Amino acid sequence: MTDQKTIDKLKLPNVFILLLIIILSCALLIFINYFTIKILSASRAYVNGESFYSKGQKDGARHLITYLYTQDEKQWESFKEELKVPQGDGAARMALLNNEDTAVIKKGFRAGRNNEKDLDELIWLFQNFKSVPFLAKAINEWKMGDDLINQLSVIGNQVHQTVSTSNLKLEDRLKIHLQISDLSERLTINERNFLNTLGDGTRKIKDYLIYTNIFFILIIISSVGTYYSMMVYRLVNSKIEVEVKNENLIIANRELDKFVYSASHDLRSPITSLKGLIEIAQMEEDLNEIKVYLALMYQSLSKQDQFISDIIDYSKNKRKEVVIEPVSLKNLIEESIEQLQHIKNANKINIDKEILTDAIYSDNLRLKITINNLLSNAIKYADEGKQEMCIRIKTYSSGGNHIIEIADNGIGIKDEFQSHVFEMFFVTNNNKGSGLGLYIVKEAIENINGTIEVHSESNIGSTFTVTIPKRYET
Repeated sequence: MTDQKTIDKLKLPNVFILLLIIILSCALLIFINYFTIKILSASRAYVNGESFYSKGQKDGARHLITYLYTQDEKQWESFKEELKVPQGDGAARMALLNNEDTAVIKKGFRAGRNNEKDLDELIWLFQNFKSVPFLAKAINEWKMGDDLINQLSVIGNQVHQTVSTSNLKLEDRLKIHLQISDLSERLTINERNFLNTLGDGTRKIKDYLIYTNIFFILIIISSVGTYYSMMVYRLVNSKIEVEVKNENLIIANRELDKFVYSASHDLRSPITSLKGLIEIAQMEEDLNEIKVYLALMYQSLSKQDQFISDIIDYSKNKRKEVVIEPVSLKNLIEESIEQLQHIKNANKINIDKEILTDAIYSDNLRLKITINNLLSNAIKYADEGKQEMCIRIKTYSSGGNHIIEIADNGIGIKDEFQSHVFEMFFVTNNNKGSGLGLYIVKEAIENINGTIEVHSESNIGSTFTVTIPKRYET
């Protein structure tokens, strides 16, 4: 039983906790990867849109410069057409900032020549991550680019108005040319910054994704490894449990065989003796002799009664679950002394009680069996040859245990018998007991995680010490 309890304590927590960790880790990993890929895809869409933004701006500036020198209206129309690309993206940005309708936002992005399949991702990234540092910085660069595009548009309109009304001098054209070139260079720097910002952001996201994947993969691997170890551990423990149970079963079968044999012998022996005494008494006419036979009959019946009582205690100890409840040691001792007064010499023995510990928490039935058996033995094995027969009962607490000591000055136990007194059916005197009492006591005390020890000297007396833990643990 002790081995089984040790195995039960070693059992690991429920494996479903590990399975839950694995499932949650996988779900989080899928979730994080999905949104990371979505962010990277949207960033890629912004990079792709920027290429159209940059091309539209550069082509527009080129057409405006050509128009400045040639005054070709086709070049002016081309300028306006190309400028619609960055202006469309700018309109989409303003609509996003103002939380306008999705249709208005998409119209702006379409004007910026963005792919129709990318529109939802462009809107989703802006709306959900515009406060994230890398995207906030990119949006700021975008705004600065839109401001420069507006300046380019103003210059274009001024050039168109001037060219339509009067001829520009060469030096004026050169001056405007320089303005357009300066804006174009600034826009190029701005567009490069926009791309670099997005690139830095996506690289950081990629690094975070790698670290996150490694982290969750390690969790999953460690959880799977732990789960596997637990399964192996539990299989090994199951095997040990089966072996322990088989061993206990073998022991139980041996004890049962021995019990059945000895019980049948001890039950029949008094009956056989009784039948013989009755037959002799029937032939006897002397009243005094008949009284002797009757006394022997009573002794035989008492022995059988004690044996039946021991069997009942044995059954209770084996069958009943341990019940921890308030117990009064003083009451148990008083009840046992009162119940044992019928035993020979019980009224001649001086019983000294020192109850230093009374109220404890333990199993009432098993303590009752223990105290009753130990006191019964102390009375039965009293030394009638001594001037004073005595039994000393002491209860006290020490450390984490309660102690019950029952000492007597009886006939004692010989040294060669002391290691066997707790064995089933072991007796030193066939006329005194069944050999079950101390065996039952030992099992009862072990069932509540206690211990029992005996110290005895032949013709001096015996002391039985019972140790009970204050805190019962299964």
